[in-house]
Amino acid sequence: MVEQLFGSKTRVKLLQLFYGNVNRSFYVREITRKIDEQINSVRRELANLLSIGIITSNTSNNKLYYEVDQKYQYYSPLSLIFGINKNDPKPAIGKNKKLDNPIHSIGNIELAIYTGIFTRDETSGVDILIVGNTNPTQLAKFISDLETQEAKEIRYVIMSLDEFNYRKQVNDRFVNLVIGSKKQVIVDKNNLLN
Repeated sequence: MVEQLFGSKTRVKLLQLFYGNVNRSFYVREITRKIDEQINSVRRELANLLSIGIITSNTSNNKLYYEVDQKYQYYSPLSLIFGINKNDPKPAIGKNKKLDNPIHSIGNIELAIYTGIFTRDETSGVDILIVGNTNPTQLAKFISDLETQEAKEIRYVIMSLDEFNYRKQVNDRFVNLVIGSKKQVIVDKNNLLN
């Protein structure tokens, strides 16, 4: 039904990918792998979304990257349709397993932030910050799956809620770098960032 409303299955998958990964940039071949569509249809729909203003593009390392434009006039309504609820990190519509984020399965997570390779901002020196109690086996599987998906080693930090709150209270440099970096907030149960 959503595909009929938006005119294209590829366009719907792209909107799910971009609105489910705010502050994250993707290049064309990466997008085709993630949404499992032909490169020509992906390029055509990217050009459409770019001309409308829904996404922006920039070049880095000789690759053209695309990401959602958070200043777009209809960003909020589209985010409600295609985005991810931070407390229930699954796409708002559809059941596309490739876009689901299994972070909720690794334990009682209070806060999860993607930065670094996920947002092309290396200022924090880490790719994932997880605050909460984790199951070590599930965490290892989660990180291993992400490393396979990204084809890169993932740098991550895990903290207890007490440690995070203390480090935030004393203006810890590392926590401030993560919070100040370009980030994608996956889970923030109790508005820890505010």
